Amino acid sequence: MNYLDVNKATWDKRTLLHVKSQFYDVDSFIHGQSSLNDIEINQLGDVEGKDLLHLQCHFGLDSLSLARLGANVTGVDLSSTAIHEATTLNEQLGLNATFVCDDVCHFGDTNTQQFDVVYTSYGVLCWLPDLTHWARGIVNALKCGGEFHLVEFHTFNDLLSGYSYFPKSEPDIEEETTYTENCDGQVSKVITWPHSLSSVISALINSGLIIELFEEHAYSPYDCFDGLKLVAEKRYQMQHKGQQVPLIYAIKARKP
Repeated sequence: MNYLDVNKATWDKRTLLHVKSQFYDVDSFIHGQSSLNDIEINQLGDVEGKDLLHLQCHFGLDSLSLARLGANVTGVDLSSTAIHEATTLNEQLGLNATFVCDDVCHFGDTNTQQFDVVYTSYGVLCWLPDLTHWARGIVNALKCGGEFHLVEFHTFNDLLSGYSYFPKSEPDIEEETTYTENCDGQVSKVITWPHSLSSVISALINSGLIIELFEEHAYSPYDCFDGLKLVAEKRYQMQHKGQQVPLIYAIKARKP
């Protein structure tokens, strides 16, 4: 089974729902609202004038939010439907982002441009079978001294949901609906892989990157899991046996 074809078909279908959802709220975005959250804004810092590569950018809201902040953004995503929507939004808003339809590992092998920043976030790693391959592409895409930023859902929540915490030789193959509130009930096949925190960090270190920051957060800015409770604006928390569950982790690494 070709996992790229299967997952691309799913994300092509999901994108058509996502662009119409309140979860993504494209209308507010068009009228000036940023899609970025405090975690990534604080971690990325000032991006004005920087060449920034956004991997697995979906239909471009974060990429275009970063372009609004002055970054020279290139967004990459597997879904041709998502890239079409991102390109349309870019033209509508008069921004200068570039969008590329490609698997991020293949892009990493063929890309010749180097960037000041490589960024990826929220639900990205589970779609990748080989983090060594992924990390190598990140290093190749960075200028010397360039920064890599990852903000990702914590794998502890996957464990509580009954999935493996540790990497496996075979992927999980499931039929799922999407996570936005306008889900129409249709299911699509997804092929995913678990990645422990140590496997993520080791892949980055072994690629030659220097880890400068690792943080864990007891909240998610998105209400996209069962059992979350709103405790403040854009802060959803979960408890397990009366204790807070880590829901997000963030890594900053640098190419020496």
